Amino acid sequence: MQQRLQIMRGLTLQVALGALVGALCGVASAAFLWLLDEVTALRGQQPWLPWTLPAIGVLIGVVYLRWGRPVQRGTGLVIDTLHDGGPPLPLRMAPMVLAGTLATHLGGGSAGREGTAVQMGASLADQLARLLGIEVLRPVLISAGVAGGFGSVFGTPVAGVVFALELAVIGRMEARGLLALVVAALVGDQVTRALGIVHTPYPAVLAPAFTPLLVGKLCALAVAIALVAVLFIELTHAIRRVLERHVRLAPLRLALGGIAVVLLWRVTGDDYLGLGVPTIVRAFHDPSLPAWAFAAKLGLTALTIGSGFIGGEVTPLFFIGATLGSAAAHVLGLPLPLAAALGMAALFGAAANTPLALAIMAVELCGASVLPHVVLVTCVAWALTGARGIYAAQRVAHDKHVAPGSPAAPTGPLRSLDEVRRA
Repeated sequence: MQQRLQIMRGLTLQVALGALVGALCGVASAAFLWLLDEVTALRGQQPWLPWTLPAIGVLIGVVYLRWGRPVQRGTGLVIDTLHDGGPPLPLRMAPMVLAGTLATHLGGGSAGREGTAVQMGASLADQLARLLGIEVLRPVLISAGVAGGFGSVFGTPVAGVVFALELAVIGRMEARGLLALVVAALVGDQVTRALGIVHTPYPAVLAPAFTPLLVGKLCALAVAIALVAVLFIELTHAIRRVLERHVRLAPLRLALGGIAVVLLWRVTGDDYLGLGVPTIVRAFHDPSLPAWAFAAKLGLTALTIGSGFIGGEVTPLFFIGATLGSAAAHVLGLPLPLAAALGMAALFGAAANTPLALAIMAVELCGASVLPHVVLVTCVAWALTGARGIYAAQRVAHDKHVAPGSPAAPTGPLRSLDEVRRA
């Protein structure tokens, strides 16, 4: 009887904490999404604003130099805190990443939303653990903040839970506190919707039955997605390394990145600035999209993120993946909506080492018909990307890409992606 009471108390605590974290995440995401819509609309009304991106970069760099050093590693700091503990995530992380992301989008920087939502959710959840004096539950609450932030900002709570489980360690899911994660994601999503946020609707996709020929085409699409994922990861990291090596001051790095984005914008046009959601939706039904659309967005996003602007990578990678799928549909003879949906989900799943979360996200956005197809494409693309990813702080539980006993095979403590690649 005593054991049952302890179990019930534990479950009740998880539900209560998950609901609190979810409410915080839902309010934060609702405010963020509303402000982001306002900023995007303002940029559309004032076509001169992208010219200010270099100056905005200088401002972001100065602010982060002065007040943002403890939080400048962003999602990497969240991942390290999940593994190593340490001081609470600074409360300033939430307002700073919010303001930085809005500033980036005001100038047309090609950044996303998930980094902002994840960092806000995690920092608010960690502060809640400190205020309640339950530091022993910090990993659970931080993970719940990740789930609540991701799930509420995209309207995909189940994907938010799995994203939080996959994020910290590649190849292993930690189920501790799972109920709190589920409650946080569900409550966060409902709070965001209750506050009037309407998420982008994507068309329901009807996927054809599997045949040997279709499987071959899907595998070919997965190979193309993996190649683009590797290109994006390596280009973004290379831009960051080169700028950090040769340009000492962060404001100057951001200014140079902003200038490069402005120059590329003048070549590609307005459709490739910011989130680019209208083009993502268009990729599902419009066969007239330029075949090079994915490459243009890839270049703008790599320059924006690599030079240090604030934001995430999910929505730009959705853009790249959906337009890549649209282009591949013509070559492979795949239905356009299916190829766009698979590309949208699989590219981020491969680049972020979260294939199952993105497979589930595709189902939440486009319907259950795509489930077996997106699992196949996403997992094949993820396996082909190798020991790399957009989140360099991710730990490796087992390296699926090296033979046991080789120098890169992990022994002892978990190692980050950066450590594995250096080995």
